[in-house]
Amino acid sequence: MRNDVRDLRLAAGLSQRELAEALDVSRQTVNSIETGRYDPSLPLAIAIARHFQRSVEEIFHVD
Repeated sequence: MRNDVRDLRLAAGLSQRELAEALDVSRQTVNSIETGRYDPSLPLAIAIARHFQRSVEEIFHVD
């Protein structure tokens, strides 16, 4: 699964740590999602989508 989390985070001017704090996860979790090493749970994907005011489908893509 690909995602646009890194692009959205950078566009918002957030560090990985700031996004992690907003989502109540570790910075390593954010890094792992951005690099595609970890697919977030549905509740976390929804939290990410809400944080960026996008739909889950806009952020996460199946190849």
